[in-house]
Amino acid sequence: MLKGKKIVLGITGSIAAYKACTLIRLLIKQGAEVQVVITPAGKEFITPITLSALTHKPVVSEFFNQRDGSWHSHVDLGLWADAMIIAPCTASTLGKMAHGIADNMLITTYLSMKAPVLVAPAMDLDMYAHASTQDNMQLLQQRGVTIIEPGSGFLASTLEGKGRMQEPEIIVEEIKEFFARREGRLRGQRILITAGPTYEKLDPVRFIGNYSSGKMGIALANECLAQGADVELVLGPCALELPHSTLLHTTHVESAAEMYHAATSLFPACSAGIMCAAVADFTPDTCAEEKIKREGEQLVLHLNPTQDIAAAIGNMKTINQKLCGFALETHDAMSHAKEKLQRKHLDMIVMNSLQDAGAGFRVNTNKVTIITPDEVESLPLQSKTDVAKEIINRFIP
Repeated sequence: MLKGKKIVLGITGSIAAYKACTLIRLLIKQGAEVQVVITPAGKEFITPITLSALTHKPVVSEFFNQRDGSWHSHVDLGLWADAMIIAPCTASTLGKMAHGIADNMLITTYLSMKAPVLVAPAMDLDMYAHASTQDNMQLLQQRGVTIIEPGSGFLASTLEGKGRMQEPEIIVEEIKEFFARREGRLRGQRILITAGPTYEKLDPVRFIGNYSSGKMGIALANECLAQGADVELVLGPCALELPHSTLLHTTHVESAAEMYHAATSLFPACSAGIMCAAVADFTPDTCAEEKIKREGEQLVLHLNPTQDIAAAIGNMKTINQKLCGFALETHDAMSHAKEKLQRKHLDMIVMNSLQDAGAGFRVNTNKVTIITPDEVESLPLQSKTDVAKEIINRFIP
């Protein structure tokens, strides 16, 4: 999403300036071209030589080159950039931006910027919470500046972290999301994705489940987010880290019944649904209130079928909605998948088999066959990230 993007990185006089090195590396790794503009105070925390070595560009700080009298054009920078990110941004710089106090190269560049501007504040908690700082941020937001909230990700668990600059990894994700909202192929669409297993409780400590890790469903969510879609993720028990994105809305569930109610309530507001979860087909007819003791030679369980989520949503689907299902089979895979495609009113079904090495549960690769009413296409073994791209690009062309 950042390949070929031209980004002006503004650095101000904050102890968090050292994080700019990591931020530059991450942006360049994503394919961006980075030009640093630093305030005089910022140079007290990190040297222009270090920044220039990372960006392979001279660092812009002063209006004039003291050696030969040449000057740096803030207007040209404003026309060159696809985006400007100021990270770290001090309370002083926030105030100058809000009130147009153009006393350094960074502020004049901001005032000349034609591209979108994002800001990652960095200061202590009292300064961040002060009414003046909050008023300045609100004023900038009203003018279209995006504020990357400090402490909204990795640091959110502690009050002390609230004013600290957001981590570079999350800032890059925020920038990618910003471009996805503006330029992504799926911008404006809302997509429902079910992922992970379901657990059907036998008693307070035992359940019937399966080996699903949720990796395929989360890979699909990541791909939809990267293309600018809002994602409604209905997620069964899962230990994986979720994407950091304001476009992602996650509903955590445990049982098939909970997933059914969540998915059927969310789908009417979505343009498409991808049923990737490994939902239990059966659930105990009762759940013991206390742990079942080992007594006698056998334990007999009475199981009832769970509600078929994909079939229910297939019956709800309107002419303007699309639905994709998944089929994991151990035998007669093709015939079973084609039958499900028709019976559940799916537009596409993704078939994989436990017979294929490297496919199925708890692995990072998958080998699938994509089936539509008109076509059958088998894909080679590849990462689940690449499989997700293939599925999304075919499902929503």
